[in-house]
Amino acid sequence: MKRWQIYSKLLLGWAGCLVLITLSIAGCGRKERFPGPAPVNRVADTTSRPVFTASSLKYLALGDSYTIGQGVAASQRFPQQVAEMLTIRGKKMNAPEYIATTGWTTRDLLTAIASLNPSSDFDIVSLLIGVNNQFRGLDTADYRQQFTQCLEEAIRLARGKRERVFVLSIPDYGATPFARPLDPGRISRQINEFNEINRHITLAYNISYTDITPGTREAPLKPSILCADSLHYSGLEYGRWAAALVPKMEAVLK
Repeated sequence: MKRWQIYSKLLLGWAGCLVLITLSIAGCGRKERFPGPAPVNRVADTTSRPVFTASSLKYLALGDSYTIGQGVAASQRFPQQVAEMLTIRGKKMNAPEYIATTGWTTRDLLTAIASLNPSSDFDIVSLLIGVNNQFRGLDTADYRQQFTQCLEEAIRLARGKRERVFVLSIPDYGATPFARPLDPGRISRQINEFNEINRHITLAYNISYTDITPGTREAPLKPSILCADSLHYSGLEYGRWAAALVPKMEAVLK
């Protein structure tokens, strides 16, 4: 082989190596585009619309973070546990529907009901609302008026049957670690004031009232009733609420 042919092959080989090195450097500098987390579907958070069967009972849960079970799996929410307990007792239940979102006040709930315009054919409706009114320092007079409207909406959505509506008291987050720097004593006193309002209105309408507040005040001695955020409740505590509601609901589902 002639000398110029040898040089030509060497030059071609070096050029190829340069191309490969350049492509490798470019590839290392390029950022791969991986899909990020799916965007939060706020509608899915606030309402679930399963396919209902004619032979099954419909349950609508109205409220805030305590109703959707902030911090726990959907299976541990108290409405879901209620549905499962009632089914075990022979009351075939559909999956609960929810109109509830973390942070909602009574006004937020009323706005959502008006916007979603759910059907008014539920067999049972639960209502737990007010902690965010207290947390935001909103007026108790407004809460009195708006809670009354929420209760009337709950009655309407339960086919106008008051005996099918179930109100729960507001839990006392003043007993949680989250509240330690926020004056727990003041929080507890204000929760009592809001609960006195919702209890008085509920009983005036001759509607079932379940006082879950005392159990939530056991948090300092029973940390297992809280979920990982040390503010909201665990499936264990939601199970206690469900156990208190189920006998009352079963009595009217005949």
